[in-house]
Amino acid sequence: MAVIRAALVQTSWTGDKESMIQAHEEYVRKAAAQGAQAICFQELFYGPYFCQVQDAAFYSYAEAIPGPTTERFQALAKELGIVMILPMYEQEQPGVLYNTAAVVDADGKYLGKYRKHHIPNINGFWEKFYFRPGNLGFPVFDTAIGKIGVYICYDRHFPEGWRALGLNGAQIVFNPSATSRGLSSYLWKLEQPAAAVANEYFIGAINRVGVEDLGDDDFYGTTYFVDPEGKFVGDVGDSYSPDLIVRDLDMELLTEVRNRWAFYRDRRPEAYGDLTRP
Repeated sequence: MAVIRAALVQTSWTGDKESMIQAHEEYVRKAAAQGAQAICFQELFYGPYFCQVQDAAFYSYAEAIPGPTTERFQALAKELGIVMILPMYEQEQPGVLYNTAAVVDADGKYLGKYRKHHIPNINGFWEKFYFRPGNLGFPVFDTAIGKIGVYICYDRHFPEGWRALGLNGAQIVFNPSATSRGLSSYLWKLEQPAAAVANEYFIGAINRVGVEDLGDDDFYGTTYFVDPEGKFVGDVGDSYSPDLIVRDLDMELLTEVRNRWAFYRDRRPEAYGDLTRP
């Protein structure tokens, strides 16, 4: 496909899981009505960002992947013919929990999942209380819109995973996040454009929005797509309100940029051994 129309959702917490899921079903229908062929939600999309506190009660948000929420959106993907990236709280077995994104193809087929590798543990982001580090590598999924990867929130500070996704063939990488204004806003429009340039693919960067009732973190939205030249594709999302971002991605730009800059050809993996030492 020369042009892919893709969508990103940034939204605020509604107060309960079911209404949050229903809101996202409506976002999918709105995106599909605008011609979107793929859509990605924000990190832990059907809940609050509960990592602002440490409370075992929030373990109840975890479910199997694939499981009931995945299956619900599989049916919607098949109905509308749209690829979906579903960031959720995964329970592999009791006590074994991950921050995960399921990938569903446009025919409703479950393709697999990515588990967040890098788990922060700082004030307001107590994620080690809730998640084990990911253990499924950096998969790239062959979908109806091409080869896509996922890298979740805090992952984005680590260049190694971005490169692994590129080496595995990714054309678009989605980075669903929950990140707050006071902590990371100076990085938000810097890191993902730089990663898109260095790895020569499109990135969809998603951030939730608003202040939730678990703390005073102000999630600042400004969701966007960035192209492999580091340019925003259209405007970024609103910084205070829910937003549906639908953009056309010119996939021919991938070939143009990769012909211009031979980054993958000129890599020197044999010289990078020290980078893998603990």
